[in-house]
Amino acid sequence: MILLVNGPNLNLLGEREPAVYGSATLADVERLVRDTCAAAGVEVTAFQSNSEGALLDFLQQHRKMAKGLILNPGAFTHTSYALHDCLKALAFPKVEVHISNVHAREEWRHRSVLAPAMDGQVVGLGVLGYRLAAEYLLSKIAGR
Repeated sequence: MILLVNGPNLNLLGEREPAVYGSATLADVERLVRDTCAAAGVEVTAFQSNSEGALLDFLQQHRKMAKGLILNPGAFTHTSYALHDCLKALAFPKVEVHISNVHAREEWRHRSVLAPAMDGQVVGLGVLGYRLAAEYLLSKIAGR
């Protein structure tokens, strides 16, 4: 199973700042990842929360069942040391995804406190980044 976890405000995809985040909804993103993984026979468990604690609880609950993680942490990217520590405790590959190019935006968005706990990042490729993250995780799972 691959976990697809989205943080704060990502439930508003498709209506929040479409010039930055595009017109795809969170349901579209979840369908894209599920379809990508279904071709390899891998299940996806999706979760979104605006609450840091709920994200931590979800990741900890699934830490022994999951084979990989796609995470768009939203603004927690830049602030959540608790999420960083949780990610370090997960023994499977993890990819951080950002729909927009955070490096071309406000200065405070340029640094991810989560990056050191992740295998990699996909940044600025729109929702396609989720599919690329899924393909990477599928390749890692197949190679185990």
